[in-house]
Amino acid sequence: MGRAVSAAVESREDLVLAARFDQPGAVGEGLVSIEAALDMADVVIDFTVPAASAALAAQCAARGGPALVIGSTGFDAAQIAAVDAAAGRVAIVRAGNFSLGVNMLLGLVEQAARALSARDYDVEVFEAHHKRKIDAPSGTALMLGEAAARGRGVDLAAVAQRVRDGIAGARPQGEIGFSVMRGGGIVGEHSVVFAAEDEILTLSHSARDRGLFARGAVEAARWACGRAPGAYDMQDVLGLRDRP
Repeated sequence: MGRAVSAAVESREDLVLAARFDQPGAVGEGLVSIEAALDMADVVIDFTVPAASAALAAQCAARGGPALVIGSTGFDAAQIAAVDAAAGRVAIVRAGNFSLGVNMLLGLVEQAARALSARDYDVEVFEAHHKRKIDAPSGTALMLGEAAARGRGVDLAAVAQRVRDGIAGARPQGEIGFSVMRGGGIVGEHSVVFAAEDEILTLSHSARDRGLFARGAVEAARWACGRAPGAYDMQDVLGLRDRP
């Protein structure tokens, strides 16, 4: 993703790639220290791991900038709280997926969940990614589950089923299930199934190239530049959310 983001920035005339950095001690052509990169940048794009992203957010906040775009997934509650706290000092765009198509899918899933009752339609979120992805379900799958839960006016944590094994019993009404595959070089596949006794509705998205996510992250960075401090996501970047 770092290489894809670099290429996406360099393809645009309205942006300049100020610096590239990696974890402390990393060696590579053109890499600089985190401190040097933060000195040079208006916005930082971060696709790493939650602990590193939370620490970077705190570092940006302590300095009063730069703004931050976070594409890492797999955060726990404490790490999310740390990022949200940092957003009180700098603009932070955090999203589990930077695809325009996925963000449109979120809205469709919420609408479908609102219209199709839990009494008649079971919801299952399917996702597949490459074998090197370390978190599951994916951040995008969880976003889709949250969208379905919002549509039904429930808390996802109260109805989510992430694991089925052995004699699991009949499916409870209103459960939102997750099914995960890891293998090969799959970029990203997501489907949300609304299954009734007599019909099945499937809403899906397929990513064909990681450049898709890089371009979205770069667009988010352009949007975040000069933005007031706050916790934002791609719904804000795309103008799909009304804020006071």
